Amino acid sequence: MIVHLDLDNTLIYSARRQIGERKKCAEYYQGRCVSYVTERTAELLKKLPESVLPVLTTTRTAEQYRRIDLGIGPLQYALVCNGGVLLRDGVEDAQWYEESLRLAAASVEERELARRILLADPERTFEVRDVRGLFLFTKSANPEKTACILREKTDCGLVDVATNGAKVYVVPVNLDKGTAVKRFREWIACAGRRRPTEDSRIFAAGDSIFDLSMLNEADVAVAPREMAGMPGLREDAVVMDGTHVFSEDLLEFVLKEAEREDKNVCV
Repeated sequence: MIVHLDLDNTLIYSARRQIGERKKCAEYYQGRCVSYVTERTAELLKKLPESVLPVLTTTRTAEQYRRIDLGIGPLQYALVCNGGVLLRDGVEDAQWYEESLRLAAASVEERELARRILLADPERTFEVRDVRGLFLFTKSANPEKTACILREKTDCGLVDVATNGAKVYVVPVNLDKGTAVKRFREWIACAGRRRPTEDSRIFAAGDSIFDLSMLNEADVAVAPREMAGMPGLREDAVVMDGTHVFSEDLLEFVLKEAEREDKNVCV
């Protein structure tokens, strides 16, 4: 099993989220704790068997990702920058990034147009950041209004515009998390990788619109109760009932599936 896991609000939670008292700091930034992981989540991550390959798949940059400590040591693989950058034992894979730049090349002019629109947007409250030449990021006092203007003036066949709270993103359509899942499946199956994946099942877990393409590309999709009924979420997605924190529910599910598959292999 290869399990692609979103990070924020899937495995870790900001200080604003109520996740109970049994938690520990997962991210320090500017001298304070800004993200937490539940103790149970950390325990479940440690229980993942050898047959499960977890791959953190996040829109965070490599620098932001490296601030995270889940209490289980470094993972072998992580996909950051919305899948545009692959980290192997914490080190960027140059060929993966070069291929990401080639995929993003078709939308360079459209992203430049979006950048000019954002620079002129009176609602903007943050710099317009070009993330590694892959996508644009900023913040807005009225993110939906800003996104609406971008969608009206840019080619939706080349770029997607998405919001997450105050954050606004302009991302090439062929550089989403779903593309990253597909690329990773092919990449790891090549000679010299960890193991072939012809018979592997791909799991994915995420909590937002940014994760829909990843959930749809996987063989098994896991989502929190809040995503039930979200447009674009596949009908066969496994939606947690919200009994516990999402991170705990999804890892319990993954462990049960791994145990079941291991038994089938033994048979």
